[in-house]
Amino acid sequence: MARSAEAPPPLVVHVIHHLVIGGMENGLVNIINTMAETAYRHAVLCIEDFSDFRQRIHRPDVQVYALNRSRIGTWALRRALYGHFRSLRPAIVHSRAMSGLDALLPACLAGVRCRVHGEHGWDVDNLRGQRIKPRLLRRLHAPMVTRYVAVSRDLERYLVHGIGVSPERITHICNGVDTERFAPARDRDLSWLPEDFRRPGVLRVGTVGRLQPVKDQATLLRAFAAWLARDSGARAQARLVLVGDGPLAAPLRELAGALGLADRCFFAGARHDVPRTLGALDLFVLPSLNEGISNTVLEAMAAGLPVLVTAVGGNVELVPDGEVGRHFVPGDVFTLADLLQAYGADIGLRRAHAQAARARALAKYSLPVMVGAYRQLYDDLMRK
Repeated sequence: MARSAEAPPPLVVHVIHHLVIGGMENGLVNIINTMAETAYRHAVLCIEDFSDFRQRIHRPDVQVYALNRSRIGTWALRRALYGHFRSLRPAIVHSRAMSGLDALLPACLAGVRCRVHGEHGWDVDNLRGQRIKPRLLRRLHAPMVTRYVAVSRDLERYLVHGIGVSPERITHICNGVDTERFAPARDRDLSWLPEDFRRPGVLRVGTVGRLQPVKDQATLLRAFAAWLARDSGARAQARLVLVGDGPLAAPLRELAGALGLADRCFFAGARHDVPRTLGALDLFVLPSLNEGISNTVLEAMAAGLPVLVTAVGGNVELVPDGEVGRHFVPGDVFTLADLLQAYGADIGLRRAHAQAARARALAKYSLPVMVGAYRQLYDDLMRK
């Protein structure tokens, strides 16, 4: 759709549950910051609220609104959404995940012609999309969606076979990572780690993610303990780093103590310097029960780390088994312990998979590739 030289770029209003630290939220921020300002303007409507993570949006023209659904209720939320759409007059509304469905009817009633809905992953109580109510809600809202975005082939299959969306209405756009920001560290900064973790020869295994049930860091703790129990060399040299915060922080610390890992496991809390964090690691593990497309896996690959991931969701798409890392079944403590032992003992394997991971991130999952795909999607919708 052509526009005059004086007309401002079309507005995309993004609807998200919370604008807080997280993979989906980070992807949204990357789209806003990276897409050319002359192409589209952006605004963000938060179904609930936002945190200081909002400061990561660098463009000064982007407005972020908190609607506080849990305080005002669903119908008041929909009235508020309708009011914002009437006031802002977006060319495109781009909603995300389950709570974003609430934006579709107000967008239709407000006359927004292009309505994009993105599916990004799974909740811990609905790991395979099997629950009846969420599936029914998705089916009821499907006629209001102009175009779906699925971040993984697994989610694309779910939309087709589980919800009944025709493949022609779905665009697969994988998440992207800033491969320059997450380049392998030339000089490792270990100053943030405990002294024992900084010793020469220490093998640092780590994970990054919110400490919540779906991420299942407990399996990693148990597997790490099982590895150390059978391998005296690993007990002397291997250390585990858990980066992130969340509702399971205290229970996981207690589990680490019960497993005898108190002096071999470091809980780093939430950190905003993830490139430096990854740069200190030798091996990355993501033990999630399910995933859409994990930004932390992409970041680890871009940082040149071999990755061990559960064989679920988008993980199998990102990590070819045996090429840049290995797969294991969710909750399989003993297989993960075997993999930790194999990688711990073989520096050649770690180096080969680290190099392959970096190359794959550069070729397939860079930020320009992702942002270019979203711009192409928006452009295509505007032309119709």
